[in-house]
Amino acid sequence: MVLKNNGAAFFAGLVIGGLTGASMALLLAPQPGQETRAQIKNKSLELKDLAVKSLQDASREAQEKAVVWQEKGQEALEKSQHNAVEAIGHGKERVIEAMRHGKENLMHTIRLSQETATETVASEAEQPV
Repeated sequence: MVLKNNGAAFFAGLVIGGLTGASMALLLAPQPGQETRAQIKNKSLELKDLAVKSLQDASREAQEKAVVWQEKGQEALEKSQHNAVEAIGHGKERVIEAMRHGKENLMHTIRLSQETATETVASEAEQPV
């Protein structure tokens, strides 16, 4: 199973490891209280600086990823719009073609009706009353 290492887990491990190491070093090292307090202060400042840098790096990385995803989203939107316009164009062409065929069929039906009516009138006129 592949574990994904993200910035938050790395940062948490970094802080916990740093604090544990610093605590153990201070507890096991024989030195006066004033030196110990100075070391604690210096180490905490170092860890604070490291935490700030890690947060800044994670923030910058998140912003970069957001820009990439925004660009991909914009590309997908533009492609969808293009596909929609293309589909509407094809639909319009099919409607126009169907209307043209319908008009042709209607005109043909009208001509046949006129011819039939003319033949019917002519045949009735020839018949004696």
